[in-house]
Amino acid sequence: MDVSLHDFISSLPKTETHLHIEGALPWPLLQAANPGKYQSVPASWAPDFRFRDFAHFESELLGYAGDFFISPARYHECACAVFADRLARKIRYMEVSFASGCIDFMNLDGREVCNAIRSAVPSGLEVRVFLGIHHDGYTQKMAPILEDALTWPSLDGIDLHGAEPAPLGDWAQSYWRRARDAGKFTKAHAGEFCGPDFIRHVVEKLGAQRIEHGVRAIEDPVVLDLLRERSIALDVCPISNVKLGVVPAADQHPIRRLLDAGIVCTISTDDPISFGNALEDEYLLLAEKLSFTRDELAGLAHNGFRVALATEDWKHRALASA
Repeated sequence: MDVSLHDFISSLPKTETHLHIEGALPWPLLQAANPGKYQSVPASWAPDFRFRDFAHFESELLGYAGDFFISPARYHECACAVFADRLARKIRYMEVSFASGCIDFMNLDGREVCNAIRSAVPSGLEVRVFLGIHHDGYTQKMAPILEDALTWPSLDGIDLHGAEPAPLGDWAQSYWRRARDAGKFTKAHAGEFCGPDFIRHVVEKLGAQRIEHGVRAIEDPVVLDLLRERSIALDVCPISNVKLGVVPAADQHPIRRLLDAGIVCTISTDDPISFGNALEDEYLLLAEKLSFTRDELAGLAHNGFRVALATEDWKHRALASA
């Protein structure tokens, strides 16, 4: 008997390689921490909702984060809930980031936050923890913390976060290089609100090893060539791209054209507290709006294991045991 599409997607062993821990905060935890303030789910969870711009989205998200992430213990509480949920959804590997801006604003110990997230990882789930740094995040106050972060054993990598059009200082090129020298994996958000030129910049200047979003690479064949030549994958979040207006509608998302151009793409949710999405919803959107077949959906799920920062032996075992 053929199973439903939803059941098929639910049964797939999956990964999630583009997830902000602040943006993954479960709504019930936010409600419990702020009695009476968050009585109904956000309007942004409606399928037809669109944010006015990135500032609108960021303001809402930072409001939630500021009301909850007041201590490393809160990060641990959130991470425990997020990881348990993802494990139940047959997600076997995750890459999560936490924001240096939240550490700065809330005056938190970044090393303790990183350790709090790491200590929440349950058996059966592989997690890599990234520190997300905004374009203007290397301030006088934060510079010693960011430098020290390159020595944290529990930190697996760094990621460039924040408003894409914001100027990116000269500090970034050196920092991304030194991060790799310290054994950290380097990523960057690019090709979302800025065009393919910024993807080229973070690849050629920062040496980013993976691109978060990157969907606007489709606008420049030369940038597509660059991604292929360097085997750089895109961690794509279709529902985020639609609700933030990066693409005008789901059926116009360029992910199929990116795959047809030989670009490796993975599927993630980005910031579920803002978009009201689960990973299964992302796969369903691809099937319902872009006519992805079950084999193609399985291929996308497999891509997540291809790019995972894990041994080949672990990847084979994870796929075989799921």
